[in-house]
Amino acid sequence: MLGAVVLGLTDALDDVASHAGLDPTAAAALVAMLDLARAGSVQRLSQLIGISHSGTVRLVNRLAAAGMLERSAGPDGRTVTLRLTHRGQTTARGIRAARRATIEATLTELTDRQRTQLGAICEAMIDSLTKARLATRRAGDIPSGGALCRMCDPVACGRPDGRCPAARTAAG
Repeated sequence: MLGAVVLGLTDALDDVASHAGLDPTAAAALVAMLDLARAGSVQRLSQLIGISHSGTVRLVNRLAAAGMLERSAGPDGRTVTLRLTHRGQTTARGIRAARRATIEATLTELTDRQRTQLGAICEAMIDSLTKARLATRRAGDIPSGGALCRMCDPVACGRPDGRCPAARTAAG
């Protein structure tokens, strides 16, 4: 049953990206840049979204051509710094809000008690997923899909308050 839930949510969230005129990877890149790579490099973005450097360069070119991000010379003169434009920020926030609404819509039939239980179960699953991704990184590989938190709203997960289960697990 969990597989069906995951598949249904994935399909719904892919639709969110499509309604924004983007593919899921481009949507993830914009949202990741809101908080995890505000003035990041192509390399950092590549790690966050889990695609190759050359694939990230092509994605950056498409997003720049669409007016979603701008590039400037990096601090060392060899790298490129990426920043979301106003349009990119607005689009990323819209994707994040639509994602939140999509997830909320799937929870409407749950009682408060069930939501609390689901939250605890999700925290345990995030702990397991984080440990597996850290092991993949220690082995020298990039986890499929990139960073687990690439689409997160840090306020919703409690990262600023130290409540993010992925950050807690990663911190040891």
